[in-house]
Amino acid sequence: MLSVREVKTARDRREFLRFPLRLYRDCPYFVPPLYGDEKKLLLSGGKTENAESAFFLAERDGRTVGRIHALIQKQHNVKHGVAQMRFTRFDCLDDPETAGALFAAAERWGAERGMTEICGPLGFSDMDREGLLIEGFDEPSTFEEQYNYAYYGKLLEGLGFVKDADWVEYELRKPGTRNGMLERVARRTLEINRLHVVDSGAFSKRAYIDKYRDGFFDCLDECYRELYGTVPLTHAEQDEIIAQFMMVVNKKFLVLICDEDERVVAFGLCFPGIGEAVRKSGGRLTPAALIRLLAAVRKPRVIDLGLVAVRPEYQKTGVNAVILNGLAQMLETGGVEKCETNLNLETNTAVQSQWKHFSARQHKRRRAYVKKIGV
Repeated sequence: MLSVREVKTARDRREFLRFPLRLYRDCPYFVPPLYGDEKKLLLSGGKTENAESAFFLAERDGRTVGRIHALIQKQHNVKHGVAQMRFTRFDCLDDPETAGALFAAAERWGAERGMTEICGPLGFSDMDREGLLIEGFDEPSTFEEQYNYAYYGKLLEGLGFVKDADWVEYELRKPGTRNGMLERVARRTLEINRLHVVDSGAFSKRAYIDKYRDGFFDCLDECYRELYGTVPLTHAEQDEIIAQFMMVVNKKFLVLICDEDERVVAFGLCFPGIGEAVRKSGGRLTPAALIRLLAAVRKPRVIDLGLVAVRPEYQKTGVNAVILNGLAQMLETGGVEKCETNLNLETNTAVQSQWKHFSARQHKRRRAYVKKIGV
C-alpha cells in the first residue's frame, strides 16, 4: 500500500536524506550534496526569513519509494505578483503512482497557503541546485548540480507539467592555440576603464572574502535580479553561502575586477571540481573524503564555473574579455583539463556566444517545469 506523509520525526529526516543515496548508489554520474548541509536544512524545517517549506516521503509496504521538498519563496512572489510554490529534492522510483502521490501532497500543502501554480525544480534562491536534467544522462554531474534519471521528465509530463525554462551546459577546454587578441583586448580594457584585477595572492582567503564580500554580492544582485528564478540574498543567506563554500574556494580561480575605489564591477568565479571527491562517501565528510576534497581543491582536474557578472555600465566596454582571459589562464593551470560552465539560460545567447573562445561542447540540458494547481 502506498502512503505519503510529511517529514516530522528524526527517523523521517534520516529517510529523506538517505533515500537518494540508495537510489543512486550504483550511478557513476550522481554527485550528492554535502550530507551535513542537507541535515541542517531538515533540522531547520526549511524555514528562512523569506520562505517556508514542507518535506514529504512516499512509502510502500514499509519501504521508502520517493521524496519531495515543497517551498514558497515569498520574495519571488512579491517581486513578480504571483502565487507560486516551488518544488525541489524530488526523487522517486520509476512509478507514476508514487510521483503522483508525492506531488498531490506537495500541491495540497501549497494550495492551502493560497498558491495557484507549482514550478521547479527550484530552491530557495539561484544559488541552490535547480533544473531537471533532460539531456546528458551519461555525463558526470558537478557538485553544484542535481543528477536525475531519464524517466523523471516523463513522470512530470505525465502529471501535466510543461516547460517553463531551459538551461544548457557546456564543457570547455583550452583551444589549440593561445588567443593573443583576447589577451590584448583584456589588457587594453583595464587601462581604458581604469580597472584592475585584484591580486588574490596579497590576501589570506579569509581577508580576501571579508574585504570584497559586500561588493561581490552587490554586483551579483544588480546583475542577476532580472534573471529567471532569482531573488536577492539576505545577509544571513550570504553568510550561509560563504560558510558552505569556504572550504572549496581557491583564490586562483576567481577573477575579481574593481575600479579605482575598489568597487567590484565584475567577476568570474570558478570552483575546483569536487564532485568525484564527495561522490564516494555519499556526501559525508569522512577523513578519507576530506583528504580527497582538499586534494581536489589544491590541484583540480576540473573547474566548475559558478558565477559571472558584469555591472550594466561595463557590459559593452570589453570587461567580459578580462573574465574570459582569466578563464583561459585557469585552463592553462597545471593539471586542469576542462571547465564545466554549469547552467546557462537557453535564452542567454550573449553568454553562450562567449564560449567560441574555447573548445566547447554543449553536453547537458536542464528544465524547469510549471503547472497550475487548485483548479
